[in-house]
Amino acid sequence: MQVKSSPKSLIDRLKRIEGQIRGIQKMIEEDRYCIEILTQLTSVVAALKGVEDVIMEKHLETCVTEAMQFGSEREKQEKINEIMDILSKFRKY
Repeated sequence: MQVKSSPKSLIDRLKRIEGQIRGIQKMIEEDRYCIEILTQLTSVVAALKGVEDVIMEKHLETCVTEAMQFGSEREKQEKINEIMDILSKFRKY
C-alpha cells in the first residue's frame, strides 16, 4: 500500500470527512432521497477506512516493527495480540 501521510494530512482528511458528515446531516434535514444519502454515507465510510489504513500502516511500520526487532518476547507477543485483536474488530465491520 505504502501510503505516507503526515499528521497534518490526516487531520485535513478528517476535516473533509467532518464536512461530509455535516453535508449528510443537511441532506437528512432537507429530507433528500434516501439513495443520495446512502451514497454519501458510503463515501464517508470509505474515507474513514482510508484514514484507518494509514494509521494501521504507520503502527505496523513503527511500533510493531520496533517491538519485533528490539522487544522482549513478552513485548512481541503483546504486539501480536494487539494486532490480532484489532483485526478481529475489523472483521465485524
